[in-house]
Amino acid sequence: MAVHGPLAGLDERAGRALAGRGPAWLTELGADLGGMPVALPVLAAAMAYAVWRGRRVQALYAGVAMALVPALVIPLKLLLDRPGPLTDATGFYPSGHTATALVAYCGAALLVHRRALLPVAVVLTVATGTGLVLRGYHWPLDVAGSALLFTGAALMVGAVRGRRSAGRTPRR
Repeated sequence: MAVHGPLAGLDERAGRALAGRGPAWLTELGADLGGMPVALPVLAAAMAYAVWRGRRVQALYAGVAMALVPALVIPLKLLLDRPGPLTDATGFYPSGHTATALVAYCGAALLVHRRALLPVAVVLTVATGTGLVLRGYHWPLDVAGSALLFTGAALMVGAVRGRRSAGRTPRR
């Protein structure tokens, strides 16, 4: 869809119109929120907290989810080989920074069990995607596709876990 589909032309026109908009320092900050040097320490701190609170399995799940980001994103980038905005280079779909932000910040919020942090995690993820598009690093569909891919995967895992948990009888 994003490479040759009916939305590709609209996506590229929108991306070109949005690239370079906004204060450079702010859009760069947003884009950087999805980098491993920023997002990974946030998730690592939440994982350490979860382990300290006796929730080792949940911390392990979060670590596995983060390890799956490059395991899923890199092959898709190679397979789809989409050119990026403002460059002739390819391999821009889906956005790895968006996926990293989504998994790291939402995973951290869930690990520390603070409902108030989930909206913050969403805002950080949206800021990442917005920064990437406004800086001209990604097309809008690169960001949207990544967000949908990883949100969908999280929902499927949650549904499977929910079904398994519902079938168990409580231990005495």
